[in-house]
Amino acid sequence: MGNRLKWKLDGFIVALIAMIILAYIYPDLVEIGNGRFISVLSSVGIALVFFFYGLKLSFSEIKAGMKNWKLHISVQLFTFILFPVLVLLFRPFVQTETQEQFWLSFYFLAALPSTVTSSVVMVAIAKGNIPASIFNASISGLIGVLMTPLLMHFFLEVTEVNMFAELYLGLLLEVILPVILGLILQKYWGNWAHQYGKTLTKFDKAVVLLIVYSSFSESFISDVFHAIGTSYLLSLFAGVILLFFISYGLIFLILKFVLKFNREDRITGLFCGSKKSLTHGSVFAKFIFANNPKLGLYFLPLMVYHAFQIFVVTIIAQTIRKTT
Repeated sequence: MGNRLKWKLDGFIVALIAMIILAYIYPDLVEIGNGRFISVLSSVGIALVFFFYGLKLSFSEIKAGMKNWKLHISVQLFTFILFPVLVLLFRPFVQTETQEQFWLSFYFLAALPSTVTSSVVMVAIAKGNIPASIFNASISGLIGVLMTPLLMHFFLEVTEVNMFAELYLGLLLEVILPVILGLILQKYWGNWAHQYGKTLTKFDKAVVLLIVYSSFSESFISDVFHAIGTSYLLSLFAGVILLFFISYGLIFLILKFVLKFNREDRITGLFCGSKKSLTHGSVFAKFIFANNPKLGLYFLPLMVYHAFQIFVVTIIAQTIRKTT
């Protein structure tokens, strides 16, 4: 199971890289129909992603995991407090515009919710608390709709978010309402959504690929990558790795020595609390950095973190499984 998962996720990472290359070679595709075609297509895709998300939410599994409230609060605090605080520690060192851009891209990564599918699967591989992982991974995305834009708003100019009210209006129309509609129609189409869950997951990834292509195309057209060099990219990779291991290490120590959770809950807390969602990140970025030509740069840490977390946590999960 672990190897199959790893192969599929590796394929998605390759597809992400391919989208960046495609955006570099053919950036003008994003301007078809004065840019309306890709924009409408991505908006419809996002709405469908969260509609299917509402259809697939399992109330029985979420209810089963709700009793462990200490674990749930801990995971959400790790996700929306610990990560941003770690990045905020480096804020005083920001001096130049390039450093500001670099820091902001990491802060955006830190403000994102946990990923859903891979967190639950990794917990299952490592024999952790699966109901609790389903609850935390599911609720994290919903909390993120409020928390991520709020955390970002403190460090963005109003023009960058195209006004705070418009940001939440966009999230309401394309994220919140589709989820609510999915929940309402769950009793009719819920079984269908679970039956074709793998196909819907592929659709989710296709929408992410479309957003990534659109974002990087606009950045290449605006030539924002011209100013960054090898040192910027090397620093980015080093920063992602550093952020992951510091956060993972702190979460491990807190869960084991401060909260003293049992083995299953520690696994769930580690895997859910240290993950960041590329799907939610691509959606939120569309609204938070609306009309910002540097959107591709803000995506880079998230894409690298996504690939790194999958690679490292897969190895960790398989190692834990073998030791039990």
